[in-house]
Amino acid sequence: MELTIIIFLLGGLFLGWSLGANDAANVFGTAVGTRMVQFKTAAIICSIFIILGAVISGAGTTETIGKLGAINALPGAFAACIAAGLSVYLMTKVGLPVSTTQAIVGAIVGWNLYSGSPTNIKVLITILSTWVLCPIIAGLISMGLFIGTKKIIQNRKLHILRLDAYTRTSLLLAGAFGAYSLGANNIANVMGVFVPISPFTDINVSNFLIFSSQEQLFLLGGIAIAVGVFTYSKKVMLTVGNDLFKMSPVAAFIVVISHSIVLFLFASQGISQVLQNINLPSIPLVPVSSSQAVVGGVIGIGLLKGGKEVQWSIAKKISIGWVTLPIIAAIISILILFILENIFNLAVNY
Repeated sequence: MELTIIIFLLGGLFLGWSLGANDAANVFGTAVGTRMVQFKTAAIICSIFIILGAVISGAGTTETIGKLGAINALPGAFAACIAAGLSVYLMTKVGLPVSTTQAIVGAIVGWNLYSGSPTNIKVLITILSTWVLCPIIAGLISMGLFIGTKKIIQNRKLHILRLDAYTRTSLLLAGAFGAYSLGANNIANVMGVFVPISPFTDINVSNFLIFSSQEQLFLLGGIAIAVGVFTYSKKVMLTVGNDLFKMSPVAAFIVVISHSIVLFLFASQGISQVLQNINLPSIPLVPVSSSQAVVGGVIGIGLLKGGKEVQWSIAKKISIGWVTLPIIAAIISILILFILENIFNLAVNY
C-alpha cells in the first residue's frame, strides 16, 4: 500500500479515535460515573464489542452516509474525517458529549459546498430528523424501563447485596450490547467516506469466508475507536455519569439499555427488512448520536423524578454543542480542502 494512501487513511483513524474518546464513552459513562464498574474494565469490554459490532453489522448505516455526498477522492475523504475529528476533539476538551454523526455530516456537507457537488436533501432531512427523534425515543424507553424495573425490584424484595451484584452484572452486559450497537451504527461515521474508494482488496480466507475490503476498513476503524476509549474517554464518562444528573446504579443500567436499543434499531438491517416484509414503515438505517441517546435516557429518568435534580444548565450547554458542532465541522472541512487543493496541489474531487 502506498504511503500517501496510509496518510489519508489516518484521517479516518483520527476520527475513530475521537469517537472513542467522546461517543463511545457514553456506553459505560453511567456505570463508571456511579462507580459500579471500573474504568479499565469498561474500556476493555467496550473496545472488544465495538470492534465486533463494526465488522459484523456495520454495513447498513454506511450506505446512507454515502448517499449524502459521494466523496470520490482520497484527499477529500481525508479532509472530511480530519474536520470531523478536530471538531469532536474540541468539544471533548471541554467535556461535552457530542456526536461524530453530526460532525461527519457537517464535514460532508462542507465537501459538497466546496466541490460544487449536490447534497442529497432527502437523506439530509432523514438524518436531521433522527437527531430530534433519537433523544426523545431514548427518553421514552428509559422512562418505561425504569418504571417496570422499579416494580420488579419492589416485588422481588431483593437483599441489597444481591441487588448490587445483579446490577453490576447487568451494567456489564448492557455495556457490551451498547458497545456492539455503537460499533454497528457509528462505524459509518469513521470509515464510511472511504468505502467507495477503499484501497483494500477482498481477502479469501477460505472457500467459505471472504474478508471484504469494507470489513477491513471497519476493523481498522474499530481499533481506532478502541484506542480513543482507552486514552481519552474518562472525562466525558464522568460528565454523563455524574454532572448531568446524579443516578443510582439501577438508573445507570436503564440508561445504557435505552441507548443501546435506539442505536441497534437504527443499525439493524434485519429489523428493517422484517418491517418491510409485513408492510410496515421501515426504520431508516442511519448513524445516530450515542450522546443524544444517553442524554435523552438520563433526562427521561430525571423527569420521572420531577426534573428538579436534572442540571438543566449542563443540558443547555450540551444542546448548544450539538447545534454548533456540524457548522464547525463544515467550516473546518472547507478550510482543509482549500489547503489541500491550493497549497499541496491535491485533487479533492474528480
